[in-house]
Amino acid sequence: MKGFAVALLGLWLVPWVALAQQPADLNTITAISVNGGTVEITGSKKADFNSFTMTDPPRLVIDVSGAVFQGVAEEQPVGNGTITGIRTATYGTESASIARILIGYEREVETDIQASGTKLVVKVLGGGGAPVVAQVTPSAGQGTAQQGTAAANTQPGSNAQDAARAAASDRESQEKAAKAAADAARAEREAQEKAAAEAAARAKADVDAEKKRQEEAQAAAKRQDEERRASEQAAAEERKRQEAEAQAAAKRQREQDAKAAADQKRQREEEARAAAQAAAEEKRAQAKAAAEERRAQAQAAADARMAAAKTAEEKKRAAADAAAERKRQQEEDRRAAAQARREEQQSAREAAAEEKRERAAEARERRQQAVAARESRTSASQGSAAAEPREHGGGAVSSRRKTMTQIGFQQRPDSSRVFVRTNDPVRYTVSGSGNQVVLELENTRVVESNNTLPLDTHFFPSAVSRVEAFAGAGQTVRVVIQLKQGVRYETRQDGGLITLDFPRPGR
Repeated sequence: MKGFAVALLGLWLVPWVALAQQPADLNTITAISVNGGTVEITGSKKADFNSFTMTDPPRLVIDVSGAVFQGVAEEQPVGNGTITGIRTATYGTESASIARILIGYEREVETDIQASGTKLVVKVLGGGGAPVVAQVTPSAGQGTAQQGTAAANTQPGSNAQDAARAAASDRESQEKAAKAAADAARAEREAQEKAAAEAAARAKADVDAEKKRQEEAQAAAKRQDEERRASEQAAAEERKRQEAEAQAAAKRQREQDAKAAADQKRQREEEARAAAQAAAEEKRAQAKAAAEERRAQAQAAADARMAAAKTAEEKKRAAADAAAERKRQQEEDRRAAAQARREEQQSAREAAAEEKRERAAEARERRQQAVAARESRTSASQGSAAAEPREHGGGAVSSRRKTMTQIGFQQRPDSSRVFVRTNDPVRYTVSGSGNQVVLELENTRVVESNNTLPLDTHFFPSAVSRVEAFAGAGQTVRVVIQLKQGVRYETRQDGGLITLDFPRPGR
């Protein structure tokens, strides 16, 4: 029976996949040892396994997922009275390899499987079950012959007739026993042939079932591969779609950046044209003032020459009182003429400068009116927001008229600063309404025309959008600060420096 069981074991278990070079992440089974009824399976990491039992002959099947064999024989005969032998095989795909261990037993047993680290320990419970004891039953003929011999031995001294009858009876008994033994042997052979046929049928059924399970596993692996490929294809399509969207977004961003750059360039060109036009107008005004000054100087010189000639004529006609007196009088006349020329020239220059300042004041007043109109429109669009209270500063200052020497904008770590410099401390007033803050400098003038050019700061990360100074009516300079949004601000004065600090948006 043991040889027959091993034969069935070999017929049922055939390796399907040859062991190739294995990936490093698989569980590598390197040893299977047997100690009595205990089998120890050693791998490279903790085993993930399933197990089931089979009968006729009794055997235990253990499938270890994601595992391969290395240095382990495919067949290991044991024959220690409990375990008949061990067979191994690997099947499945390279990425989903399954290592199978089949343990054959002499009889039906109950087993316990425990995982200990990287090992699997399979024990037979109850000491391996009751041992199989072969029983030999004598045949009927042999029993009769022995009985006959015993009977003959118990009748010593029988006569020849009785001996002949006994011999005939023995022969008949032996013939019957031989026939019974032949019938029993034939029945035994028929039973063995039937058992072998049934075992072969069961083995074939097991092979078919295992083949079906293998086909199902292969189909499952194929489905998994198809699903994985479909998932990878879907992921690739999604990546392509995302890349296309990113490229389209980048293209739109580039177009927006190009448009913004073109708008900024157009605005700078317009500002440059306006500055050039203002410079040309200022140059023409200066040329006109210089021409008028030259004409005035020429007229004054002509008048002086005429007066000198008249005085000289009168001196010639006058009696010569004294040569020294005439000479002194002439010298005084020359000095008076020179002084008169200087005073006339100074008056002409002051008149030209005053006219220039008046024209500049008129131009600034026009710009201020335009700004005021824009501010009125902005205030109307923003609703009826209440104006912020006015802030005064400067304290006691001299009555001498001040000059604004510089206006500027500065980015600080946590705020933006608008600053104004004057040659002396000034009185000032700060008021705010909506998105506009106005700084008014009392008794102040602007001499440099560059200080009235607007400062465009909208492209900075700041609440300030634009800063512009205007020479207002009378002796007041207005600094108008346009904001991107209404924020609180802080005003300081340090000597001739006034600063307004605006926090960054979002702080």
